[in-house]
Amino acid sequence: MLKQLSLFVENRPGALTAVCAVLKENAIDMRALSLADTQQFGILRMLVRDEQVAKNALEKAGFIVKLTDVIALSVPDRIGGLADVLQVIDKHELSVEYMYAFPGIASQRAALIFRFADAEAAEKALAGEAVEMISPDAIFR
Repeated sequence: MLKQLSLFVENRPGALTAVCAVLKENAIDMRALSLADTQQFGILRMLVRDEQVAKNALEKAGFIVKLTDVIALSVPDRIGGLADVLQVIDKHELSVEYMYAFPGIASQRAALIFRFADAEAAEKALAGEAVEMISPDAIFR
């Protein structure tokens, strides 16, 4: 299971730059991110190396940061690849709160980050299936 950083970012010029500058100043490697916005703020979700160091640095800079359990799955990068994985998720009646993708794990495969309502139950259910979970170490190769 992975730890994801989630933080609120104001909808204003330079707000995202400020977050990335803190990561840069602290030599923190970011592998993936997702930004969803509302009118006044955005929710920035990130996978970073050394998530606790990143959390501490961002909090010191004034950001409110939460660590969240997420699961990374390797999905065949082909027509129907995601549908096949979602059928397994549905078979176990797992509730997906959100998901996002990022490239570069392996050729012919996509990496998807899933936030499940119950991450531990999802991890156990998916372990016995033909679904490839990506380890934290593999994310940062």
